[in-house]
Amino acid sequence: MFQKMVSVSLLIATMISVSLVNSALAQQSLTDGSAMDAVVEQAQTEEVLSDEEQYWAWAQGVWDGVTPQTGEIKIDAAGAVLNVPESFYFLDSKDAETVLVEVWGNPPGQNVLGMLFPEGMTPFDDGSWGVSIEYEEDGYVSDEDAADIDYDELLEQMQDDTRAASESRMSQGYEAIELVGWAAAPFYDTATHKMHWAKELKFGEQESHTLNYNIRVLGRKGVLVLNFIAGMNQKTVIEENLETVLALAEFDDGARYADFNPDLDQVAAYGLGALVAGKVIAKTGFIAIALVFLKKFGIFILLALAGVFKTFFSRKKN
Repeated sequence: MFQKMVSVSLLIATMISVSLVNSALAQQSLTDGSAMDAVVEQAQTEEVLSDEEQYWAWAQGVWDGVTPQTGEIKIDAAGAVLNVPESFYFLDSKDAETVLVEVWGNPPGQNVLGMLFPEGMTPFDDGSWGVSIEYEEDGYVSDEDAADIDYDELLEQMQDDTRAASESRMSQGYEAIELVGWAAAPFYDTATHKMHWAKELKFGEQESHTLNYNIRVLGRKGVLVLNFIAGMNQKTVIEENLETVLALAEFDDGARYADFNPDLDQVAAYGLGALVAGKVIAKTGFIAIALVFLKKFGIFILLALAGVFKTFFSRKKN
């Protein structure tokens, strides 16, 4: 779960502006209201623009330092390949860490294998969304119970688990978390061995809820994990791109689900139901995962000149 950090620049600039105004008033007697307005406007314009210019210089430097990629992308750590179409671009592990930590303000050490973003959009854009890519090598996940899972019952269990996790979060000073329900019920494709579902999450008293849209690609030795990082208001655009993202991820020959050898390969200690419930991610912890999503949508960065990044993207492509 990833969050865009807010830039405090506007607040700082406003404080500086007020200080300048007070200083000017202390040095001269202003009886003309229009003169006072002029002082305020000049101070605010000079300081706010200067602050924005510094922000955009930093942002340009960050964007110039990453390398968007398309086409066939090898994910050696997972024994998989991504066939990235022109409608998306891929950032490798190093560049994804830059986005998650430097741009969206997450703690270091996210350990993702990469990220996908829609073409024409940068991580700086207001309304940006992306797909994080990870791999969990816990063994072959049996799908024998696929047709027997009661997802309504599973949801109730997950909501109970989330309430318990929320109490722990609150005791550590974090805001509460609530699993509102399915944003999209789990669906497993027996032909491709790919599964997807979406959860609607609420953090604290925030009116805007978080969308946790998940894709799992089952392989011979583990699971490829793709998570959309988006808000509930972006559910429609995510679903419009779901089939494209589902289709672009495949395991290499020899690492596919059908290549499983029961005499040689380890079988995971969980099935599809536990995969959806999130127990597979116990080593990182549900609380930690919840925080990551909060780190994109709890606060918003100053993007008064968001159109500038359309130019950034064009320059990068050319």
